[in-house]
Amino acid sequence: MARLRAPGGCPWDRDQNFDTIKPYLLEETYEVMDAIDARDWKGLAEELGDLMLQSVFFAQMASEAGHFDIRDSLEAINSKLVRRHPHVFGDGDAKTPDDVKRKWDEIKKAEKPRPQGLLEGVPRTLPALVEAQQIAARAATAGFDWENASQVFDKLDEELTELHDAASHEDREDELGDILFVIVNLARFLKVDPEQALRRANRKFRSRFGYVEQGLTARGKSPKESTLEEMEALWQEAKTKQR
Repeated sequence: MARLRAPGGCPWDRDQNFDTIKPYLLEETYEVMDAIDARDWKGLAEELGDLMLQSVFFAQMASEAGHFDIRDSLEAINSKLVRRHPHVFGDGDAKTPDDVKRKWDEIKKAEKPRPQGLLEGVPRTLPALVEAQQIAARAATAGFDWENASQVFDKLDEELTELHDAASHEDREDELGDILFVIVNLARFLKVDPEQALRRANRKFRSRFGYVEQGLTARGKSPKESTLEEMEALWQEAKTKQR
């Protein structure tokens, strides 16, 4: 990367900056997730390399600006792993994953005091789903939370009623946002990652709709030339086969 960024290197690489590379970081992260979901180990090896390239790219630009270099990043994570695992590298005690998570959070809090306001440390630039997860989790640490999942289900019913009764587009948007936020909290209580749950649902829909298209093609028809009843019958077939 140093060679690519040097005079006489690659014009495209030399022209990049922190802001222009950010979208590639997000893109490569999702491609890693896709490879994991598909259990494509060869693909995962390649995608992890692409993801690592983004770290190297950022570190090289930082080095050129005199901020830090890749060694600082690697030393920082090595030190952090040792520091936050006292039950492994020291005389700490942790018997369960929950014990580890609790201790990790305690150490992190001591290392990096949060900005004023509990939620100020949650970046507003995060994808909305991730932001909602982090906001809800942090509020819960202050005791601002439901007692159990049953109460969250009740809140979801309440929000669905409010959406049903919403009169304007603005009100519907507001109420739908509330529903999505409650669902994120429900996922937290059920210990389900909502991002992964939605991605799984997307994969199921892709697969089932693909089955519908194939079935219609075998009949010499396209979806636009078919009735909803025909498509629904094929959808139910696909659903049965997936089981």
